[in-house]
This record gives sequence, structure tokens and C-alpha cells, in this order.
Amino acid sequence: MATAGGAGGRSGLALLRAIIDGTLPPAPIQATLGFDLIVAENGLARFRMDPGEHLYNPMNGVHGGIACVLLDSAMSSAVMSTLDEKTAYTTADVMVHMTRPITTKTGPITAEGHVLHRGSRVATAEGRLTDGEGRLLAHATTTCMLLDRK
Repeated sequence: MATAGGAGGRSGLALLRAIIDGTLPPAPIQATLGFDLIVAENGLARFRMDPGEHLYNPMNGVHGGIACVLLDSAMSSAVMSTLDEKTAYTTADVMVHMTRPITTKTGPITAEGHVLHRGSRVATAEGRLTDGEGRLLAHATTTCMLLDRK
């Protein structure tokens, strides 16, 4: 709850930057799966992960849900970066397309999210998951509902 508790009085971008600079701890899901927020700008967020065998499915590759988590995190954080201290968001829809398998041999992967549209109640974003050579591993879109922060 330290991260959520530290959100009070901060804009979305300030919250994300506090996670990057270590003022606030990362979200618990980041620690659980082992990925880091590395960039937060207005309308953009980037996460990085070094995929490990602990993320494998029975088919000897990283579970597709990991790509979904990384892309959802990047896209929704891009939306978060546009929010003031009184506004929250929740993911309403996410669509992910896998284009290449991910294994431990893939090396570090990066998910980048960009806001496409930011309205008063709905925002949309797109994301790309790439390897260290810039090859596309997956791409996605999302719709986020904007809400009053409680």
C-alpha cells in the first residue's frame, strides 16, 4: 500500500517519476514479476524486463500473459502520466497481438505505451513490446476509463 498511499496529492506523472527515482516503491506487480518502470513523460511510459524461466508456460516460452501485463502497464501508465492529482484510471479494454515468441534467449524486453486520445472520461493508448534489437514481439491497444480519485 506504500505506492498507492504515496499517490495522494501527486499528479500521475509525478507519481510515476517518484517510482522511477525511488521516492516511492514500485507497484507490487512489478516486484512479483520482475519488471521496472524506466521512463515516464507526458503521454508516454516505458517498462523493461529481463524474461526468466520462472515466467515460462508448458510450451517452453514466456507465458503470453506477461506480454499483456507489460503492455497494459505501459499503456495505462502513459494514460496515468496525463492525469492530475484528482483523477484516477482503470483499464476497461485491452487487446494484445503476439508477433514473436519470448524466451530467456530473447534478452531484455521493453514495453512502451503512448496515449492516442485523452478525453474527460475515456483515454486510449497503444503499445509496442520489443527486444533489444527493436524487433516487435507484441503490440496492443487499450481503453481506460477516467474516474475521480478516492
